[in-house]
Amino acid sequence: MKKLILLCLAFNLAYTVKAQLVYKDVAPIFYKRCTSCHHAGSNFYNWTTFSSTKPFVSSIMVDLNTGKMPPWNADTLYTRFQHERIITASEKAKIINWITQGANAGDTTLAPPPPTYNNTYELIGTPDLVLSIGQFTSTATSSDKYYCFSIPSTLTQDRVIRAIEVVPGNKSIVHHAVITADSTGAYTSDLSGNCFSIPGNVGIGTYAPGTAATVFPGDLPIRAGVVLKAGSKVIIQMHYPKGSAGQVDSTKIRLFFYPQNITNYRRIYVATPLQNWSMIINANTTNTYTAYYPSASSNLTSSLSVYALMPHSHLICKTMINYAYVPGVDTVKLIKIKNWDFHWQDYYKTKKLIKVPSGYRLFSSHTFDNTSSNPHNPNNPPQTILAGTSTDSEMLFDGLMFMAYQPGDELVDLEAMLAADTLLVGVKKNKLDYKPITITTFPNPFNDNITFRIPLKQTTDVELNIYDLLGKQVFYKKLINQTETSVDWQWNGKTNSGESLNKGIYLFKIKTNHYLIENKVIKE
Repeated sequence: MKKLILLCLAFNLAYTVKAQLVYKDVAPIFYKRCTSCHHAGSNFYNWTTFSSTKPFVSSIMVDLNTGKMPPWNADTLYTRFQHERIITASEKAKIINWITQGANAGDTTLAPPPPTYNNTYELIGTPDLVLSIGQFTSTATSSDKYYCFSIPSTLTQDRVIRAIEVVPGNKSIVHHAVITADSTGAYTSDLSGNCFSIPGNVGIGTYAPGTAATVFPGDLPIRAGVVLKAGSKVIIQMHYPKGSAGQVDSTKIRLFFYPQNITNYRRIYVATPLQNWSMIINANTTNTYTAYYPSASSNLTSSLSVYALMPHSHLICKTMINYAYVPGVDTVKLIKIKNWDFHWQDYYKTKKLIKVPSGYRLFSSHTFDNTSSNPHNPNNPPQTILAGTSTDSEMLFDGLMFMAYQPGDELVDLEAMLAADTLLVGVKKNKLDYKPITITTFPNPFNDNITFRIPLKQTTDVELNIYDLLGKQVFYKKLINQTETSVDWQWNGKTNSGESLNKGIYLFKIKTNHYLIENKVIKE
């Protein structure tokens, strides 16, 4: 019996040692879920190594248990979006177990190498246009200030914006930046500090704490962007909070355009259709306010395809919801936020375009907690808060990026398209630097086989992709180190697995190390 007990104790000890978690077991989770923000040179603590992570394990466990981190406001049970900053239950449990076991190092050399980050810009590549407010000193002493900087675009031809990155020069004082354009070129800067109304007649984008760069889908079957007219002035409305007087900011925007010969694009519209400026939130109360578009009694006259949503409030907001509906008939879910955090705002970009049909109306509801139990309340004791433009007032100000709807929009996997986008990945050549070339397709339309004749100028790889009209990839092939002056490639109208495809229109994309071309072929 004694031997049996000793054997059991030895077994349990061996199992405990085996189950002991060390840094190498959790490092991949930190890399995947945390280090895009928490890395050397960022504005956050560095969690890319064991020695830099260990001092913060207590706060990491608290943030994981309370759901504060990773910071993602949108309710994933309501709508899913691209690039969600979330952590799975098993990943969360693994980190917490590692911490409760003592956050042991183990052999840290066994951990995979940490990712590397570019701390200067989010979008890799050379922008086509950079516009800056210059070196500007805030004068916001006892009240918030709004300044509108009007900057000539110097464009002599219309261009289509493919991507935009707003780079705050002083993140500690930038409450937000709203980017618009005045296509007449007549607007002049308003640096009085009282530029509350957003000028311009073309919406481009918005920056608030937590906002990422915006890259629009740029491949077939959906190529989209914001049109910037020749001679336009770009207007940057900057909001600085009270108490920031004397601090210097140098916010700039980086714009990436489509090549000038790209014409088959969809126009993106940037607007803030859901607003409420009649809110009165009394002290020690919780209130809910709503907004409608076009109105509480009228509906949309045409269908929309929603690309991104940016609901916005200030400090005491707790929950938000946006949807579209036909009274008493149907609802289209847009976004729901169960625990609003002013410090993490963004354009939530849809995984697939969300169709809002003609005849529907947009709806927004925000709940505000103006009690002493709200840790974000700017007033102690609570005071009545009105709708307004200062940080310690409140807003219901919900934005959209959308396109005119086309059949099939809601079926295209945008996340898959953008996952390989080199502007976002930042490790390959910028797509916008590719030059289009002319290839020959014959016969087109085709019955059995079609030949793609691809000219080459030097040794290169060639990637060949075929998509259906819903954006689903049906065929892929890659040729390595082609050395000829041209390549002839035949396609038999079948998938990689040999399945025959139906008659119809198919989209192809052919890419080399130096060129990119996209077009259509017809199978009869």
